[in-house]
This record gives sequence, C-alpha cells and structure tokens, in this order.
Amino acid sequence: MIGAFYEDSLNGESVEIEYADGRMQPLSAMRWLRYNEGDEHILARCGGPTLDVGSGPGRLTVALTRMGIPSLGIDITPLAVELTRRAGGLALRRCIFEPLPGTGWWAEALLVDGNIGIGGDPAVLLRRLRELVRPEGKVIAELSPPGSQSGVHTLRLRQAGRTGDWFTWATVSIDDIGPLARRSGFPTVERWNAAGRWFASLS
Repeated sequence: MIGAFYEDSLNGESVEIEYADGRMQPLSAMRWLRYNEGDEHILARCGGPTLDVGSGPGRLTVALTRMGIPSLGIDITPLAVELTRRAGGLALRRCIFEPLPGTGWWAEALLVDGNIGIGGDPAVLLRRLRELVRPEGKVIAELSPPGSQSGVHTLRLRQAGRTGDWFTWATVSIDDIGPLARRSGFPTVERWNAAGRWFASLS
C-alpha cells in the first residue's frame, strides 16, 4: 500500500503524510527524480561497490553507475525500480531485511533522504547494514540537523480521501548519531554538512 501512494506522488499526484498526532506534511517524491544540491558530497565518498537503500527513482544509483562505480538500488516500489532501470541503473524490488546479493561485499551503503528511518528502528537497520558491508565498509547517512529531536513516529499516507495503514518511521539527529553508530557496530563517525543537509559516515 505504501508503494501505491509513493507511485502516486512520483506521478505528480498530491500525497500527504499524516502523523498520529494530527500533523500533516506533503510527500514530495518528485524531488527525488532529479539532482539535489549536496548530492555530489555523497557521491564523492563512494569509492567501491555501493548499495543504495531505499533508492527511490535511483538518482544516486544512476549517478554512481555513470561514474563507473558498481551500484545497486533497492526499493519496495515497483515504479521506483522501473525508473531506475530505465535511466540506466541496476535496481531490485526488495526490502533491506530480505536476502540481498553481495552480503559482506559492499564498500558503501547509502541511507539518504531520511532513509535511516526505514523500519522505525535505526539500530536494527544499521546492524543489518553492518552485515551487508565489508569489514572496512561504511554507511553514509543523511540525518536531521543539530538541535532537532530524534524519535520514532507513527504515520500513514493519504491521497484523495484514501489512507494507507499506519507504520513507524524514525528520525535521527546528527547530535545523536555517535552513540547509535557505536551500538550498531560502527565505532568511527565523521560528520559534515553541505547545502543545508547533514551527513555522517559510519565506519
């Protein structure tokens, strides 16, 4: 069901995120179709085979492929996978917690555009990525800005009177990534910001 709403947003339909506390926010999936300022700072840190988790329409997967870096996007939405493949990237319709090719082989894994929130438990997600990347591999994550609050949220998607099922999603502040990373098997954390976005490299 989430995938259907996401496809609506990719097709230009008005889709909203509804939080359990009543807050509403537009889902702007269209912005993931094109380069976003700051993307180059992510791409520059990818030097080996890269797994793009929650890759959406594949802007980073495709950019890495064009740079000659082996990359694979994974997403649960059929249209996102199709768009990635159409643009020349390699993508699978797969959940991060399902079996994936290249376990222990990936040099980098990306959690961009808030995808550290997948599953609602960032520690579980990062431990899964610890299994997938090489012993010396790293995770590059986009995080909430300093001063923001980390948390787990209950939300659903809404479009033209239709609503999806409730699910959980997490946010992680750049302030809180150090202890979380260490608990998840990544003792070294490098932080930086670019173009108003906040990132950390966990290794």
